[in-house]
Amino acid sequence: MSLDIPDQVRRTVVSDGNDSWLDELPGVVESLAEDWSLVIGSSFAGGHAALAVEATLADGTPAVLKVGVPGRDVGPEATVMRLADGEGCARLLLEDLGRQALLLERLGAPMYDVVADPASRHDLLCDVAVRLWRPVGPDVELRTGAMLAEQYADRLPQLWEQAGRPCSPATVADALDCMKRRRAAHDDRTAVLVHGDVHEMNALQASDGSYKLIDPTGLRAEPACDLGTIVRCNPDLGDDLRARTKHLASRTGVDATAIWEWGTIHRVFSGVYASSIGFQPFGSRLLAEADRLTA
Repeated sequence: MSLDIPDQVRRTVVSDGNDSWLDELPGVVESLAEDWSLVIGSSFAGGHAALAVEATLADGTPAVLKVGVPGRDVGPEATVMRLADGEGCARLLLEDLGRQALLLERLGAPMYDVVADPASRHDLLCDVAVRLWRPVGPDVELRTGAMLAEQYADRLPQLWEQAGRPCSPATVADALDCMKRRRAAHDDRTAVLVHGDVHEMNALQASDGSYKLIDPTGLRAEPACDLGTIVRCNPDLGDDLRARTKHLASRTGVDATAIWEWGTIHRVFSGVYASSIGFQPFGSRLLAEADRLTA
């Protein structure tokens, strides 16, 4: 089987020293197609942590076959989609975690390509996140928001040095303070299922005109964790982020301070990480906004 592997996926695999996976991948896809009676189509561009290709089931149902790259565990993603059951998130049709493979509902165009007004996109993202949120107990094997904040706090100082100190020390200190507070605020009794990376390219149009999220990180966390990624969106928009935060808080009933602090966490960590891998100008735009807000 001949596969068109996107450059971003290829670069990720090669940089991690897993070149042999690229040679094995056609055979993996072919075996999945046989086991699940799929006709395989073209690859989707975008993303770097998985190969995603068009697939068609035996009954003609359009789908997406997704195979995670080495080191990318698709288990949490499958857990989120199983719990969501098609509400607020793409529906999971089949899974094979041994081969790091998921068969997903095929959706339409990204929200970014359909809705021109950024403020309208923010409202729509907020609404789809709310549809996804649901109570989830500690018996579900997903990381917590506290774990994410702790992981970010451990990684950020070193990543900042590796990236050449792309933002001010005060900005890093502010983000670390926010991580400490959000870690302490976690409460298993009120945690919900959250996506973890809500933005306009991760929200695709469904057949009924609504939107569903794809590529969930999957966490048990406070809802503000998802709303913080919406505050992070569009760093060059030039709007008042405090006002955006208050609007999201009013729309959802979620505490504005928690949203603001998660927005700071996502902005700084994503900006430093993007700068460390050369994903520009996104990284520099995020950090310029972070420095401005800190100052």
